[in-house]
Amino acid sequence: MARTVAKDYDQKRLKILSVAAEVFAREGIARASMSEVAKSTGISKANIYHYYDSKDALVFDILDNYLSELQSRICSLEMHSLSPEEQLTLLAQEFLFAYEGMDHQHKIQTEGLPTLPLKQQDILKSHQRKMVDFVSQILKSASPGYFSDNQARLRETTMSVFGMLNWFYMWNPKADRKARIQYAETVAKLALGGLKSFG
Repeated sequence: MARTVAKDYDQKRLKILSVAAEVFAREGIARASMSEVAKSTGISKANIYHYYDSKDALVFDILDNYLSELQSRICSLEMHSLSPEEQLTLLAQEFLFAYEGMDHQHKIQTEGLPTLPLKQQDILKSHQRKMVDFVSQILKSASPGYFSDNQARLRETTMSVFGMLNWFYMWNPKADRKARIQYAETVAKLALGGLKSFG
């Protein structure tokens, strides 16, 4: 007989993901143990293994849950009626709003992703690529002549935008909504103002 799924299965799973992300961010993925995750969640280690059969499986689900939701949120933004500056401002705002409260998930990407099996890495990188492509298209539409099929130039400009967003996340984790909106406008003006200077 197949084992039935508990009514609170999804609620417990999300709790495990949230607490485990905090443990991994604090201790480092390599040092953190499933025992520590169990202790921090208040869920038995045996029950943790009912959800995840390994630390890798848990790391993957943390990152896949975070990145897939972020990618869906960003790539579903309605942009068609907006100018390039309005598009980039809205995009930057949405990233900064989405980053709020997700410090642990954001932090463990760098350490966690390379430790996973290649198939799982490909899934996570696919979420990232879709967001990078989304930003790239906005920048390209703002200055098609400057990029003119120069993919290296487009990529370095795109990643510079992400660099600015990540700087804010790193150094202003407690910023309120108003500060995030203001910085999103700064990102858009710096990026598009720079592109205008190239003609």
